[in-house]
Amino acid sequence: MKRRTALEILGASAASSLLMPRIDLRAPFRAWTWVHGNNVDTESVWRAKFARIRAGGITGVLVGGGNMAMIAAAAHAEDLIFHAWTWVMNRSGDVWVKVNHPEWFNVNRNGDSSLAKPPYVGYYQWLCPSRPEVREYLRGIVKEIAETPNVDAVHLDYIRHPDVILPIGLWPQYHLVQDHEMPEYDYCYCTVCRDKFKAQSGYDPLTVPDPTADVAWREFRWNSIVEMVTTLSQAARSHNCQISAAVFPTPTLARMQVRQAWEKWPLDAVFPMTYHKFHNQDIPWIGAAVREGLALIPKSELLYAGLHLPDLPPDALVQAIEVVRNAGAAGVSLFDAGQLSDAHLAAVRSAIG
Repeated sequence: MKRRTALEILGASAASSLLMPRIDLRAPFRAWTWVHGNNVDTESVWRAKFARIRAGGITGVLVGGGNMAMIAAAAHAEDLIFHAWTWVMNRSGDVWVKVNHPEWFNVNRNGDSSLAKPPYVGYYQWLCPSRPEVREYLRGIVKEIAETPNVDAVHLDYIRHPDVILPIGLWPQYHLVQDHEMPEYDYCYCTVCRDKFKAQSGYDPLTVPDPTADVAWREFRWNSIVEMVTTLSQAARSHNCQISAAVFPTPTLARMQVRQAWEKWPLDAVFPMTYHKFHNQDIPWIGAAVREGLALIPKSELLYAGLHLPDLPPDALVQAIEVVRNAGAAGVSLFDAGQLSDAHLAAVRSAIG
């Protein structure tokens, strides 16, 4: 998987006793890192990379791309937990879907498909979560991942709608002031979503004076992702595999910015991307974000706070980890492994203990 830009960065209950995880995630405070896979490095090269990460105090990796079975085996050989990191609703790299089912892509309030006219950047091409055939297609992808040897969990990313409101720290990058919901970034208004909502509510969202103010319409879109996650969770757990997700930093911000009610999702672990600089905040804000999430998710679900390494030199990383620990999280996850200097790894070792 290619290195992600700022937008790509931004991207409930535990399994039953009959579906115990391959590795128990419930452990002392952990450090994780997101890792970009590839089809070039051999297993021995991956083992060397993972050995360095493990020596730095990191005990879990979330890997996207590459030969998953081989990379997962290398991770296990170095005593690392392995989550298979996969893009869900954003399918910009899915040529088969683009060619065979262009109608599956979501539509904004102006009537534009994200396939033909993606918002913000060219790879913002998103599927509609309300379509049964989309759910079945993605369920099959998760099933295949869950069946892969040495995969401990499927890690969902881009499991949301496109950003209707970008994090405020990114507005200058895209020359925007998003102080209201603009139609070109407001999804999904495809016929399937509108017909399904009308069957529930009795009216088409496009017939109300201001769809952005309609509470029922907003909740419909939150719930479309809840239903999608429920489908994918069932697919993973039916193969004795856990499920986790990368999400926006707090339930409040996630609902407002990307129609993501992640506190309602049936997950084993959640990784909120508490990237403080994206929201023009300081490090203590990370702790407040963690506490908000913990107050709303089930007690059985673990929360690992995502930290953005380019905004955290080693001394600041130690501070951020302590803030997260004091807020009660199960650990941290670092974006990304390519940014892990020796000094960062020493900081992790120092902070984790």
